[in-house]
Amino acid sequence: MDNSQSRSKTINPDRHPFQDAKLPVSHIRGPVSWLNPTHVVSKPFASVHAREHPHAQNIHLTEDQLRHERRVKGDVRYKWRSRDNRKGRHALRVERPTEPGKGVHIVPKRTDSFGATLRGIKRMAVQYPYWDISYVTAVVFTLGSIVWVINSFFVFLPLVQPKSEFNYEILSAGGVSAFVGATIFEVGSILLVLEAINIHDTGCFGWALEHVLSEKGEALLRIYPDPKNCTHHHVNKRNLVGRGGRETPNIDDSSGELGQSATEVPRSPNFKWYPTLGDLRTHYIYELGFLASSAQFIGATIFWIAGVTALPGINNHLSENLADGVYRASQIIGGAGFIMSSILFMLETQKNWYTPALRTLGWHINLWNFIGSIGFTLSGIFLLAYNNSGLQYQASLSTFWASWAFLIASVIQWYESLDKYPVEDRRPLVEGGK
Repeated sequence: MDNSQSRSKTINPDRHPFQDAKLPVSHIRGPVSWLNPTHVVSKPFASVHAREHPHAQNIHLTEDQLRHERRVKGDVRYKWRSRDNRKGRHALRVERPTEPGKGVHIVPKRTDSFGATLRGIKRMAVQYPYWDISYVTAVVFTLGSIVWVINSFFVFLPLVQPKSEFNYEILSAGGVSAFVGATIFEVGSILLVLEAINIHDTGCFGWALEHVLSEKGEALLRIYPDPKNCTHHHVNKRNLVGRGGRETPNIDDSSGELGQSATEVPRSPNFKWYPTLGDLRTHYIYELGFLASSAQFIGATIFWIAGVTALPGINNHLSENLADGVYRASQIIGGAGFIMSSILFMLETQKNWYTPALRTLGWHINLWNFIGSIGFTLSGIFLLAYNNSGLQYQASLSTFWASWAFLIASVIQWYESLDKYPVEDRRPLVEGGK
């Protein structure tokens, strides 16, 4: 690593995200100078693959292609993000031209439009990739959040509508649902850590490129998703996580086109339950995603103690001092771990530490997680004043709105896990800029 540059602007050659695709890099950055980069952007495809394809043919787009693709004039780049890499996503950046002379590309339609969002919601109802750890993680957190929403009704509704309360509603129904919710969150947190450990170190391009000719004889570069040659473990249907992709692409092309090389494509490494000490010291402790996942796991583990002590037969036999030290303190400390995790996950999506990534799904997911974490922490703090009915009310209310915040975050994360090929329209980057 070059000592003259910060860690966030350099890449370890053994873990280069463009290593397999051999893409030239335009921009490298991360929000924290002493941590690994979280964003790497390639040079425009047209400048790298300008020569004509020897097998270029007149283009005849099918009806399905016409529905999902478009012609754009400008630069197209591959955008690697550490969060996308963990989730098995491959982002494409389309830049509208500010000067004449830019090439014409055929690319998928943008995925952040209203119509694309509706199609993404439909995917949530019809696709169930149970072999994808990112999908499973999102669904687990969604189920856990639903349980917490149910729990919040058990503990809050009797305070708002006392006539609706049934026998032992808060103690039994509230306590059992709190334990179940905390347990599900613990499982989801373990999956988050496993997801962070099993990142694709050398990157996965995920797109296919081909030169074609339009009806007018105009040379076009077509870029389209290539899931068959994806080497992320998310596409492997034989197990939850592990090896992914194929050893050799099914496209025979001797032109050296990106994503269509006839050489063997490295497969992702075998599934790991834990990192080696060497990898932990030299790599993972500098990864924002791993740090955030670890904070989530530690927080969830401590918070789970509060879930256990909320069970009937335990909670109603605790002295006030013991309840403060075991039940309420674990809820506060666990909630603080959730807060730290949400902040780190938000930071990972940002280009610097102070600019919110308002156009990135991952940022909004963790903004809602941050709100939910604040609510769970406040609930534990309010419970310390066990003789104050007003603060007891606020504790239940905090759990209520926090549970809904977690549910919103989890549903968006579910949506994100199925959107493997995001395409975004952005302003042109300045080569060599920040």
